[in-house]
Amino acid sequence: MSQTVDRALSILPLLAQGPADLGQVAERLGVHKSTALRLLRTLHEHGLVYRQEDQRYRLGARLFALAQEAVENLDVREIAHPHLVALNERIGHTVHLAVYEDGEVLYIDKVESRYPVRMYSRVGKPVAITVAAVAKLLLADLPDAERRAVADKLDYPMYTPRSTPNAPAFLKELAAVREQGWATDLGGHEESINCVGAPVRGTDGRVVAAMSVSAPNVVVTAEELLGLLPLVRRTADAITREYSGNIADTPDIPDTPDKEGRS
Repeated sequence: MSQTVDRALSILPLLAQGPADLGQVAERLGVHKSTALRLLRTLHEHGLVYRQEDQRYRLGARLFALAQEAVENLDVREIAHPHLVALNERIGHTVHLAVYEDGEVLYIDKVESRYPVRMYSRVGKPVAITVAAVAKLLLADLPDAERRAVADKLDYPMYTPRSTPNAPAFLKELAAVREQGWATDLGGHEESINCVGAPVRGTDGRVVAAMSVSAPNVVVTAEELLGLLPLVRRTADAITREYSGNIADTPDIPDTPDKEGRS
């Protein structure tokens, strides 16, 4: 039975490359045409493959519906949480996970620092959208027109001298974040707090969430926190692989940026 299941499942990636006829399927599986036909009929009955008028087979609509349903039911917070905890246990600093919903960037998970000085952030609370690293990551991934429309509507409070002052400056920073694949907040919201972040992506490669590590400069300097960026990015990549079902190796992580946030 297990061999039959294995053969049937092997048909799906074959048809993902394009329609194939019975002979091609049988040849690829290394089985007689009668065996291939039996497997195809079973998959056809369940809507996983479809026989075209030219007698070639392609992937069925039911397969796409199942895939979409599975993606919609994925809980990025549930998947990410063990990774966030592991990172926190390794480095000790506060770890956040955030998403973009209805024009706001919200924290959906937080693992507290083990140090006495704690962050005032709360799960469910919107972040300072023009300065937070997680917000930059989420907004940077928006389509160009939407990104510009969002930037034009925002207010730009000067929390500190390092805060983003206006829409053109914000769009310039988002462009850099989009290109480099990571973001920082080095005293932009609170002068004493620094943060580095990386994106979590879905099956389509779009950013579905953003994670970050934050720490006060009395615990760790900005330069030391930036030194953790490769570890933060590897954690985000691990969450991405689990969330998207992609088991490919993690891409090489570039060198650590300097203390100003440049790579």
